[in-house]
Amino acid sequence: MQVREAMTKVVLTVGPGHTLRRAAEQMAKRNVGAAVVLDPDGMGPGILTERDILHSIARGQDADCEAVGDHQSGDLMLATPEWSLEQAAAAMVRGGFRHLVVVEHGEPSGIISMRDIVRCWTDDGAICDVPVVTSHAG
Repeated sequence: MQVREAMTKVVLTVGPGHTLRRAAEQMAKRNVGAAVVLDPDGMGPGILTERDILHSIARGQDADCEAVGDHQSGDLMLATPEWSLEQAAAAMVRGGFRHLVVVEHGEPSGIISMRDIVRCWTDDGAICDVPVVTSHAG
């Protein structure tokens, strides 16, 4: 199975000048663990993860004042849609991260997380492109 079959195609993007609070609010609203950072003056896409925000808050920094560009992950590995899920998982394990930005023709086309990969590899018959629905007893 290829990354294109498991990746999320609708990606949250933020700018490097956005505050961590604004990014966190958007991530929470969309229930995602990462946002792609697009800087028109930069060298390519970056990524801000919930872990980056957590580390800033743990250091006592103010999420209303801290800029995304100062906290985005520095070690960004890009994947292509043609990668296998095994290649993506291996890259994540080697790099110690849980998300890969997927780039096609030089532009971000999606994001894949370790959760996306695990969902595809589960034994319960889950299929990547079918939404997972859970119910909780109330």
